[in-house]
This record gives sequence, C-alpha cells and structure tokens, in this order.
Amino acid sequence: MSLFKDKTLLITGGTGSFGNAVLNRFLRTDIGEIRIFSRDEKKQDDMRHEYQVKYPDVAHKIKFFIGDVRSLESCRGAMTGVDYIFHAAALKQVPSCEFFPMEAVRTNVIGTDNVLTAAIEAGVKCVICLSTDKAAYPINAMGITKAVEEKIAVAKSRYSGKTKICCTRYGNVMCSRGSVIPLWIEQIRKGNPITLTEPKMTRFIMSLEEAVDLVLFAFEHGENGDILVQKAPACTIQTQAEAVCELFGGKKEDIKVIGIRHGEKMYETLLTKEECAKAVDMGDFFRVPADNRDLNYDKFFIDGDVKRVTIEEFNSDNTRRLNLEETKAKIAALEYIQNELSGKENLAR
Repeated sequence: MSLFKDKTLLITGGTGSFGNAVLNRFLRTDIGEIRIFSRDEKKQDDMRHEYQVKYPDVAHKIKFFIGDVRSLESCRGAMTGVDYIFHAAALKQVPSCEFFPMEAVRTNVIGTDNVLTAAIEAGVKCVICLSTDKAAYPINAMGITKAVEEKIAVAKSRYSGKTKICCTRYGNVMCSRGSVIPLWIEQIRKGNPITLTEPKMTRFIMSLEEAVDLVLFAFEHGENGDILVQKAPACTIQTQAEAVCELFGGKKEDIKVIGIRHGEKMYETLLTKEECAKAVDMGDFFRVPADNRDLNYDKFFIDGDVKRVTIEEFNSDNTRRLNLEETKAKIAALEYIQNELSGKENLAR
C-alpha cells in the first residue's frame, strides 16, 4: 500500500457503506490519516466507538469532520493537508430523488462542484468521484444529477492543475445501506413474502470490496478526466430474490411482485454506445478518456466516425448473466451475509 504511505485520505459521506469498506481495507496499512467528512454527528459518533473497539491500536488514524458538501466553506475547512479524496457523499435513493429533485441537485451537483473547487484550491493530488450506472442514459432525477456530477468532474479536470480528477461508475452494490437484500432478509425473518418490483428486471451486482477495488484502480490507472467502470456481471431481480430465499429459508412461491417504482429502469447501462466507441479495454475494467476538444467546433465538421453506429452499449442485459447458483454463491460470499447467517444459526440454537 506504498502509494498511500503516510498520506491523508478524505472520504466525503464517509459514514456510509463505502466509507466503512475503505476503513476496513486501509486502516491497518501504512496510510497516515483517514478523514471522515459528513453531516451526521450521531453516525460519526457510532463509527468512532465502533472502530475504537474493532481497531484500538490504529483507530487514532481516523479523524472526524462535521460538514456538508453543500457548503463550499465547509469543504474548504476539511481540505488542509489532504492528499487524496474519495467523493462518496450523495443522495442515492431513486424514489427520494424523484420526489425531491432539488435536494439531489444540491448534494450531487452543487456538492460535487464544491468538493472539486476546494480540492483544486488546496492542491489535493487526486479526487475520485463515485458515480453510478444510472448516470448513463439517465431517466430519473438521481441518475440525471449523477450524470451532471460526471460532467462537472470532466470539465474541472481540464483546468485542475496538479489535481487529478476521475469518476468511477458502478452498478448496484450488494448489501450497501438502503439496498434490497437486507430488506428481503428482514421480510423472510418476519414471515412476510419477499417483495420485488419486476422479475425480468436486470441489475449489475458487485460487492463493496469490488467497489473499493474499482476506486483504487481508478486512483492508480486513471488519467485526468477519465470515467472508469468494472466489467460487472448481472442477474435478474427474480434470480436474486430466489437466491436470498434459498440462503435464508424463504419461500419462493411467496415472492410478491409490486411493480416498478418511481424512476426505475428495466435494465442499467454502465457504458453508453457513444462511450463504448472510445472506451479503452483494460482487462477487468473499461477506461473512458475525457473528450478534450475545445470549443472551436468548425474543424470537426468535416470528419466523422462511420464505425460508431456498429458499437453496442454495455448494459445489464448484454453483460454476463449469472444463474441462480452463481448468484447465490456471490451473495453468500459477502461478509454481511455470513454474519447474518451466523446470527440466524445462533438464534436457532
């Protein structure tokens, strides 16, 4: 972990699932300091106590900063001496953003602009902005604001000086806060039917550890203005629900279809057709370089790209589709699921 040796890392929205995954990955390494920047003092206090118990010898590396990405001054106050930033603060729930789109704008759009402005001013070496598949061909307020976040990041990268700015775009992170698997587990334990929106809906699936891997890959291999994605597999919502039923003793015949919620898609896109045309294949990842042409468009009117019309997008319907057993194995490998299964077994005793 020499890249982070004695360095200071700031995580915006650091009390969330991603922040916790980063702490668990980095805290025992040679990193110098990890700053948790968020607006919820209760979550910060809970996190402080949790890590003092879990990692008593290195918990002093965690520093907590109360603040809000919606405030530029708040962001500036946390930036002094920071080397790297993982920008994870966001409003992520699709229905919530549909009902309160301006709140999504204030956090996802203005908040990102504030973080990047403060980072460039402070001479931060690298900022990785966490985005989502919903930013590609966005149809809902959450996806639209995250798409604008990406545009802000790319635009800022053109004059960011020594500050490298990249975006990572990823699909559904299993068992992250607000995700569906913990809800299904609770429904099974209460003897209620599992509720799902639409059985044929497909979704990319990845673990929190894979989400952290993507961000680290972007940090190490991304160039200024890049968008990076992982070649994630996908499954149908029906397959995912059946896998959870098999793991936790739910009844598949009791699965209840409730219909698509506000702003939801039938499938998700990680790379648009236009992005696929210029994407660089890096093995397990794609890198989409920034379009760094200037505003002198006249010189581009003559030349076009005939090949572009033959290229497909990369979405959850044309990626590798996991079957039931593969989906169950991927879910069962999660630490959250293993802890939940252990709890279930202990209760049975």
